[in-house]
Amino acid sequence: MTATNKVALVTGAGSGIGLATARRLLQHGYRVVLTGRRQAPLDALADEARQRGEDALAVACDVGDAASVTALFDAIRQHYGRLDVLFNNAGRGAPPVEIDELSVEDWRAVVDTNLTGVFLCTRAAFGLMKTQTPQGGRIINNGSISAHAPRPNSIAYTSTKHAITGLTKSVSLDGRKYDICCGQIDIGNAATDMAARMARGVPQANGEIAIEPLMDVELVADAVLHMAELPLSANVQFMTIMASKMPFVGRG
Repeated sequence: MTATNKVALVTGAGSGIGLATARRLLQHGYRVVLTGRRQAPLDALADEARQRGEDALAVACDVGDAASVTALFDAIRQHYGRLDVLFNNAGRGAPPVEIDELSVEDWRAVVDTNLTGVFLCTRAAFGLMKTQTPQGGRIINNGSISAHAPRPNSIAYTSTKHAITGLTKSVSLDGRKYDICCGQIDIGNAATDMAARMARGVPQANGEIAIEPLMDVELVADAVLHMAELPLSANVQFMTIMASKMPFVGRG
């Protein structure tokens, strides 16, 4: 247990990886801003934290909407006055259909959340981190295994996750003079509701359906905490954490 008193923002905090990571940061003394589309699960997590004497602020936000993100960061400034860690975790997929069958609306919905949402939150965090005292902070992006290799019928999700790698590199470079570090964690098959289908069998590159191993989501939370806890003189630029036997190395 550490008492950092630092402020962290976790997007997509209402479930899955975001929920596990928010809990881990709270346990280690972070003051955590919880955000996601739905207010109810955020309030439940904030109430749970307060019962343990932890400091959490629940603010609903659509990360793909610029006005919503502005309101989120206004709340952060008013409540805490600074931000030390941003975990860009919110994401979504599209229906697993052939490319020519994917609607433009579904494509844009994924891009709005997975790419534009990360940009909007990063943009706001960058502006706060470079002007606060002490200056600087850390931005951690959830890139996914799909930042390296696609699954079948995943053009929208895979495209956005490849784009996150470029965004991560750009922020890492442009943030140097302000002590803003940016790194990416690529996660493969963490046991969450979103990944539950892996245990039932999912399409493989060779056309087969195969059950894939899962890992405990708490291991992902530990990995994000490790990245967050580094001094700003050091950075995990890219980390891959995955179920050891998932078909990633050699995929295809």
